[in-house]
Parts: sequence; C-alpha cells; structure tokens
Amino acid sequence: MKNGSAITAFLALGQESRLNVFRLIVQRGDVGLTPGEIIEKLGIPNATLSFHLKELVSANLLLVERQSRNLIYRPNAKLVEQLSTFLLENCCGGQPCLPFKSFKKVKVK
Repeated sequence: MKNGSAITAFLALGQESRLNVFRLIVQRGDVGLTPGEIIEKLGIPNATLSFHLKELVSANLLLVERQSRNLIYRPNAKLVEQLSTFLLENCCGGQPCLPFKSFKKVKVK
C-alpha cells in the first residue's frame, strides 16, 4: 500500500461521526447496513449521514450496492486488511511482538 492511499483512508476516518459510521458498518461485515439502519443506531441526520457515507466511499473504505430500493453499505475488507498490514509492517523491528500484557506503562512527561 502506498502512503497516499493510507493517508486518504485515515483522513476520512479522522472525523468522529465518520469513524462511528465506519465502525458500525464493520461490525456488520458482509451483511452491511442501509442508511436507515445507521440513522436508527447512531441518530445522525439523513443529510449529514449522506455526506459521511460519500466521504467513506470516496476513500474506498466502504462498498455500496443497490438492492431494489435500498443502498447497502459494507466495509471494503481488502482495504481494511491492507491498512492493518501497512500499520504493522515495521512493528517491533521485524521481530515477533511481545504480548500486550508484557508492555509496561511508561509515564510521558
């Protein structure tokens, strides 16, 4: 994955409502959600949701499919996997990472 693609995705997720919408859709996986279901769960006004969905689709984070009169939004699993790999590519200097519980809390001044 190139830096530009990762930056586009992360910028799209850098807004709280969009992040909440994306996380909700990811939880549903391949089943996806309609805008009406998202509005019901998150209470986002229709026009606002439409704007956020457009941004997430534009960043290639969501896939959209028309099923009769409904639009179904699903996560782009391939891109999510690529983003995860991109972030962890150089983790721990190429060595296996320590289990989470092994990390000690460090005070930051």
